[in-house]
Amino acid sequence: MRHYLFFAACFLLLSGCYTFKDVSIQPPEAKTARVNYIENRAPYINPQLSPQLTDKLRQKINNQTRLTMVQGEDAHYEIKAVITNYSVSTSGISGQQAATNRLTVTVHIDFENRLDEKLNFEADVTRNFDFNANLSLQQAEAQQSEDIIKNMTDEIFNRIFSNW
Repeated sequence: MRHYLFFAACFLLLSGCYTFKDVSIQPPEAKTARVNYIENRAPYINPQLSPQLTDKLRQKINNQTRLTMVQGEDAHYEIKAVITNYSVSTSGISGQQAATNRLTVTVHIDFENRLDEKLNFEADVTRNFDFNANLSLQQAEAQQSEDIIKNMTDEIFNRIFSNW
């Protein structure tokens, strides 16, 4: 019985160290990708979000896929995206006052696979970022900027390249 517990403990410990990476590039002959500048059409505009998100997405595709980034119109994958929502709402109340606010960011993706039109899609990805209601939006943005960019980039990347 002790051996089973030991092996179960080892399994759980080692499984926590495993990184799941499931990048799907279809069809296999796809070699190039183009990420257009991500426009910001949200009612409230964070001026740093578009360039940072565009740059991080390009880097992630370049570093984690076999695709080559190109600027021309002949890319096998064409990725267009627009920030459509960047808004704040109250998400937690304590003693009849706002305790937590929530920043919601939505990006609309338009993915075109020029080698297989059946794989084209449009989709929205949304993430919420909670922050203390005592902070202004600008303070919260300063604190969470890296998390916002990383999480939104991961959401977009996973929507395009993962089959889960």
